[in-house]
Amino acid sequence: MKIGDQAKASPVLTGLDNWVNGTVIDVQQNPFLGLEIAIRDDQKRIFFGEERYFEQISSKETCLQ
Repeated sequence: MKIGDQAKASPVLTGLDNWVNGTVIDVQQNPFLGLEIAIRDDQKRIFFGEERYFEQISSKETCLQ
């Protein structure tokens, strides 16, 4: 993931009931935790944590039929 990508944050990280969609605003390499990602949602909330708590939102929907 890179800055400007669309991603969603896991409820495990956010403490909310659903995944939160947002824009990646920061990506850093933490020597202890690995890749850390920060996103900002449409309500201007910022969520950050380890890469495992985020999923990139693809810009193209893939049809599997």
